[in-house]
Formats: sequence, structure tokens, C-alpha cells
Amino acid sequence: MKNTITVGLLGLGTVGSGVIEILRDHKERIEHKTGCDVTIKSVLVHDVSKPREVPADTQLTDRYEDITRDPEIDVIVEVMGGIDHTLTILLEAIEHGKHIVTANKDLVAQHGEQLFEACQKHNCDLYYEASVAGGIPIIRSIMDGLSSDRIRKMMGIVNGTTNYIMTKMAQDGVDFDSVLKEAQDLGFAEADPTADVDGLDAARKMTILSILGFSMPCNLEDVDIKGIRGISSDDITYAEELGYRIKLIGIAENDHNGVSVSVEPTLLPIQHPLSSVNDEYNAVYVYGDAVGETMFYGPGAGKLPTATAVVADLIAVLKNIRLGTTGTAYVQPQFPKQVKEKKDQLTKKYLRLHVDDQAGMLKELTNIFAEYGISFDQFIQRSTENEGERELMMVTHQVSEEDFEKAKQDLEGLPSVRQIDSIFRVEGGD
Repeated sequence: MKNTITVGLLGLGTVGSGVIEILRDHKERIEHKTGCDVTIKSVLVHDVSKPREVPADTQLTDRYEDITRDPEIDVIVEVMGGIDHTLTILLEAIEHGKHIVTANKDLVAQHGEQLFEACQKHNCDLYYEASVAGGIPIIRSIMDGLSSDRIRKMMGIVNGTTNYIMTKMAQDGVDFDSVLKEAQDLGFAEADPTADVDGLDAARKMTILSILGFSMPCNLEDVDIKGIRGISSDDITYAEELGYRIKLIGIAENDHNGVSVSVEPTLLPIQHPLSSVNDEYNAVYVYGDAVGETMFYGPGAGKLPTATAVVADLIAVLKNIRLGTTGTAYVQPQFPKQVKEKKDQLTKKYLRLHVDDQAGMLKELTNIFAEYGISFDQFIQRSTENEGERELMMVTHQVSEEDFEKAKQDLEGLPSVRQIDSIFRVEGGD
């Protein structure tokens, strides 16, 4: 039985340096939990000549083969990001019998099945807790703590950048572009924020959670994605007036009609716990048949929170190595994919539009909604600065996505409708 486990680290950015820090500062605790010492032998970096803070006996390399093919290395920790090239590296590492710990949500969401199949073939472990919600142990909670339950719904804030932007827009009354620039200046948003603000980052995380929570295959293409670029300060103000707060929410639901997964701006009742999750923090609600509602909250990113999740996975691998149970953790999805059709996806909707202020206008609108069986929970109208114009804000009762889309198309064809400004999902009520 090995008394020392040797690690190869791919990447030495923010999270990679955090992993080294935790392994150094918590060395005695980790050894006590696992019964073995952990040594980082090699680190893959772009520039080996750049000064870096690593243990004295750790070597730097710019050749991944020095790590993947090193017979002394037991576990590879991947925190460098990327997809195709990283997939190639990890598949080679698995072929050489290396266990894998990764924080790479993009890779797991798109190529997780391929990686797991390779791990099963070569009796290796693959852990990826840090790929979703940073320091929140949501994956381990679903796989272990809630493994005896039937999960019906998962709903949460899983992107810290967009939550920071939405928080500042709501609290300071500033527009999207101004807050985005501030977030970039503070390092909360990337120079190219597309993956965050357009919802792709959150969608990848919801893909992973859906596979685990529902034990059913799910692809990124199955997720309906809508980002936060179209949200105005007016929408935030009107939502508050109606008793809601807008957040970018990932929602995965499973019932007898199948699974639906979406990431979209959503109006939440102000009293809902997710409404008070602010700044870069994440939170995930999980609804199970037996347990009911549970909520997981914490920092969704950051050096040490994410590194904590990475090292927790590393500890799990170490325990498996000591017990001789590596390569057994993965379980194939139990159910075939069943994606819910639009006609079976029932949601409430928030709609804001500008219309002509003329007799019969409301009747035209209500006739369209009545045709598709759409009724209203809340309705506000007011005049605007433009002569002969009214602004309408409404929240519907539950309606199928299919029927609402048809009604929207009919509204766009009405001469009295000047502009449809916003359409968002609404959670709560009904």
C-alpha cells in the first residue's frame, strides 16, 4: 500500500496556485484523512522561465508528456481549462493509468461520457466537483447525499459574473454596459464576457447537474439558453414593483413528460431565498420526492473556494487508491434521454411591450391571449413620454412554451403593438 501519492498539476493560474497552497497549509490534515503523503512532482506551464511559487522539489515543464507518461505520477489535477487539446492530454493520461481531477466544466459537459468510458476501461477515477458552483459541494451532494432520492427539479444561480452584474444593476440602478465594464475592471468578468453574459457557462453547468440529478443523458444542445444582455434597468424596476427580482437562473425539471433544461433571466418572488443571493455568490435549489427542498449556497468561484473543491476530489481519489476501489465510482445513466416537448413545458411569463394608446387596443391583445388560453396574474399599464403610447407590463399564469410563442408571433403582427421589449420566465405562484 502506497504511503506517498504523487500528483501532476496541469495549469498554475489562480486555481492551480490555490491547490498548491491548500496542499501545503493543510498537509497534516490531508495526511491524517488519507493515510498518505501528497507530493506535487510536476506542473505544466506555458513558460518554465517565469518565476513561480512552487514547492522546492516540484519541477516545471512545458511538455505535457512529462506528466502524462511519468510512471511515478498517480493523479493528474487539471486546472488549465480548454477543451480539445485538454481532452487529448487527459485521454493520454488515462491510457497511462492516471486518475483525473478536473475543474473544467466545458470539458466535462461536452466530453464527459468519453472520459468516463476511458476511465472505466483503464480502471481510473475521474472527479470534477469544482466544475460546477466553485466551492459548493453540489455534485457530491447529488451523487452521495441525495443518491437515495428521486430529484424532480434543480434551480440555481451558477454563474458568479452574471449574478454580480444583476446585483449591481438592481442595487445601484445602473445599466448593463456600465456594470459589465466595472465587473471587468474588478476581475469578476473576462475581457470577452460572452460565455458568462450569454448564459453558455451556466448552461454547461446545468448540463452536468442534469445528467447527475436525473440519471439521464443530456447535451448542451438540449439546453434553452438566453443571457442577460437584453435586461434593462426598467425591467428591474418593474419587476420590483410586481414583487419580483430578476436573476439569471438555471432550471432543470423532470416529470412524466420528460426533462427540460434552461438558463434564462427569471423573475423570482422577492421573498424567495435565491432572490437574496448577491454579488459573485452561487446557490442551487434541489427538489427531491423524499427530502423536499434543499439549498446549497456559497462562493461560486475564487482561488481558494475552487481549490478546496479540487483538493476534496483529490482526497476522494486518494482514499479510493488506498481501498483499491478506483474506477468504480461512475454509473451509467439509468434512463434514456427524454426531452420534454415545448407543448408540455409550462411556465409563467413576464411580458413588457409598448403599444398605441387607442380605443380597442386592449381588446385586440386580450383576444390573442384568450385564443391560446393565456390568462394574467398581474397587469400594469402606464403612459410614456411618447405621445399616443402606452407601456404594458404583465405576468401570465402558467402557459405552455408552444402556446406563448404562438401568441407572441400574433402580437408582433398587430399594428397597435409598437415594440415587444422584454419576455422573461417567472418562478413562483400558481
